[in-house]
Amino acid sequence: MSRPATFTPPPCARPRPLDTARGAFAVLDAAPTGSPRGTVLLLPGYTGSKEDFVSLLEPLAAAGYRAIAVDGRGQYETPGPAEPDPTAYAQRELARDVLAQAAAVRADDEGSPATPLHLLGHSLGGQIARAALLLDPAPFASLTLMSSGPAEVAPLQREKLKLLGDALAVMSMDRVWDAIQAMEPPAPEDTATAAAPRDDADDLRRRWLLGDPAQLVATGRQLATEPDRVDELAAVPLPKHVLSGERDDTWAVPLLDAMAERLGAHRTVVAGAEHSPNTDRPAETARALLAFWDSLPR
Repeated sequence: MSRPATFTPPPCARPRPLDTARGAFAVLDAAPTGSPRGTVLLLPGYTGSKEDFVSLLEPLAAAGYRAIAVDGRGQYETPGPAEPDPTAYAQRELARDVLAQAAAVRADDEGSPATPLHLLGHSLGGQIARAALLLDPAPFASLTLMSSGPAEVAPLQREKLKLLGDALAVMSMDRVWDAIQAMEPPAPEDTATAAAPRDDADDLRRRWLLGDPAQLVATGRQLATEPDRVDELAAVPLPKHVLSGERDDTWAVPLLDAMAERLGAHRTVVAGAEHSPNTDRPAETARALLAFWDSLPR
């Protein structure tokens, strides 16, 4: 589970609904001063939310990029269907949501229509971003896959996803949360990602409880069964970036290295980071993202 440094957005970002042709999505919208050099659409991973990008918003906006972090359908503050409907979370449907978000961002972008729109997906969000791009790459100027692999997750992660899906079939979200917390190892006293004690249990629990269990079950199955679509993506003539930490137990780092080579993608490994460079090493991750986007032709 990703663990943002805070659930409070920086002053440059405002929480708001992004109204699209496929409904409203809760977003954090960070605007730069003056005309943006580019706009970035940020998609969170499994069990995550827009808050996973909070620590990136200020440095991206300061560098001239409008950054929009999204809660996908059934994630945190974006509700799912009123009645449980697993088909609402088919990957193709989630990809169509991303295309609708891109169209809405384009419609209300304060910059010119020529302002590039960059797509970034973390983990599950990367595979949804890939699916959106394969449906229609036209809205986007680049794709960044952050800690998001070529196909299904590692065997141990598949086992965890099955356990979670089985639990959600018979238990309430609050009981599952309590069970997850009981199995969590104690936090180390001295970590590279936190300089002070954390007190975010209430925020994390609230995020979990607001999520749609049908979304978790459906997207968990996707992560466990996703086919390799790297060759399809490589055929799309768009700049690509594969970014990860130096350790990852969801997709092995050598697997991400090989994927980047197959894609002809720019490759970044963020030292000291694991599966969530955006929360583990946000300053270094922001610098790597900006270097990639700034290198692209306008």
